[in-house]
Amino acid sequence: MKLVKGLILVLIVVAVVGVAANFTILDVKDANIVIYTNGTNTNVSTQGTVHRVVPTSVMNEIKDKVSSDIMIESSTDQSIKSDVKNILLLHNYTANVKIVSQFGADKIPMIATVNGTSMVPTLQNGQNIVLLKTKDIKVGDIVVAVHPNYGLIVKRVSIINANQVYLTSDNKNVQVVNNETKLENGSVETVTVEKKPLNTWLPSDNIVGIVKIY
Repeated sequence: MKLVKGLILVLIVVAVVGVAANFTILDVKDANIVIYTNGTNTNVSTQGTVHRVVPTSVMNEIKDKVSSDIMIESSTDQSIKSDVKNILLLHNYTANVKIVSQFGADKIPMIATVNGTSMVPTLQNGQNIVLLKTKDIKVGDIVVAVHPNYGLIVKRVSIINANQVYLTSDNKNVQVVNNETKLENGSVETVTVEKKPLNTWLPSDNIVGIVKIY
């Protein structure tokens, strides 16, 4: 008799666990998310979503995150997709994520503004540009890169040597500046300084992308 009771108890436990497992599986919803972005505007939609539509609040959360991510120079299509999947997972969704831009599927654009005259006459100070995030560059490309002292810079690729790239300015003019310093005796000392547009070697990993629209 004791054996029978034990067997019944085991069956009940198995049944309860089975119900819980089924509930958990059914509670997770599938979503196919498509992100459309041109670097300035971002829209998010679903395609073939199973169970029910993703709530608007979640879609807006994804849109805000993607809009923020694409402006981070180190972000990639994979890092953006991972962030979107993490947001959906918090709301019990498993997801397939696709990114579409003016450059194609899973190609990430980024908007930047030219600061300075080193790329005159090609680029003007204050001009907006659109770049495609990529490390796949060639000599002659105009690229945006991260400089350790100056932050984001826009230059032309002149030399590629293994994992190093030599970036140069289109503006070849040398600016002559006279710096005047007043001395203790009241006289003025003038020092003439030549300012040349920046040309620099950088690791290829510092390349953010190629300027495509300007």
